[in-house]
Amino acid sequence: MATPRSQRIGIWIIAIVLAIGTVGSFLAMILGSQNQAADTAKITKMQKEYQLEVDAQTKQLSDKYYPEFSQYATTPAAFTASDIKTVTTTDLKIGDGAEIKSGTAYSAYYIGWNPKGVIFDQSISSGALKAPIAGGSLVAGWEEGVKGMKINGIREISIPSDKAYGKDGSGENIPPNTPLKFIVMVIPAVKEIQPPAELLQYYQSQYSGQQ
Repeated sequence: MATPRSQRIGIWIIAIVLAIGTVGSFLAMILGSQNQAADTAKITKMQKEYQLEVDAQTKQLSDKYYPEFSQYATTPAAFTASDIKTVTTTDLKIGDGAEIKSGTAYSAYYIGWNPKGVIFDQSISSGALKAPIAGGSLVAGWEEGVKGMKINGIREISIPSDKAYGKDGSGENIPPNTPLKFIVMVIPAVKEIQPPAELLQYYQSQYSGQQ
């Protein structure tokens, strides 16, 4: 039976609308992909530029402080854990800057080791210094041990376990109840390079999306 002309026109209209909708969805998909690719490229560029700026600062500081601090790279050696009962310090170099007191802003390079003489962490890496850490919010024995130092000074600090990581320990090289030793070099507080606001927003959105 032949389809009435009016019905055929209706079918064609429906087909055209569906076709337009499909093409529109396809174009939206393409544009969405292009926008996503552009955003990704922009974020990648910002990340690289930020990292280059951080690396440049790290190198500048390393060039300045590595020759002196690296002399202590071979200092770590085994010690008797039971001998470390209180925080004790030995000045290896008296600094020429401001004295470290409670609340004093400073940055630091360090070498830390356990009673076996095993270095569990340090600022020295591949013939250079990594970015210095900021003073504050460190183990209690460190904060106690650096007081009285002067900026640009170097000190060896022995810390009993209760003022280090205590009964919890920290990783395989700092078992529970382990006293520690550090060599610390304090330098003027280094201004942290902040990532661009847009990059921070991206990181925050990524973090939120994983919650």
